[in-house]
Amino acid sequence: MQRWAAFEMSATVFWQMTGSPCTRWAAEVTAMPYRSNSDLPPSVQAHLPPHAQDIYREAFNHAFAAHVGDPRQEEAAHRIAWAAVKRSYVKVGGSWIGRGGN
Repeated sequence: MQRWAAFEMSATVFWQMTGSPCTRWAAEVTAMPYRSNSDLPPSVQAHLPPHAQDIYREAFNHAFAAHVGDPRQEEAAHRIAWAAVKRSYVKVGGSWIGRGGN
C-alpha cells in the first residue's frame, strides 16, 4: 500500500505544481482507490451495510495496488472486493446479512 501512496503523492504534487494532470499517469489516475465509503460506487453504497462497505473499500484498494500494470487492474480489484464482502456477508433477499454477527 505504501507504493500506491507514494504514487498518489507524486501525481498530486505534480498537479498542484503545474495545474494539470501528469500525462504519464493519466490512465492510472482515472480509477484511484477509494479514500472513504462515500467515494464508493453508488451501487455499493446503496446495497451494503457500512461494515461491508469498509471491507469492500479496503479489499479494493489493496487489490488495486497489487495489480499495478495489469490491463484489467480495476476489474480484478472489483472482483476481489466483492469476494471479500461475500466472505463476511451473505445476501438474503435484497439485504446483506453478516455471517456470524457482523
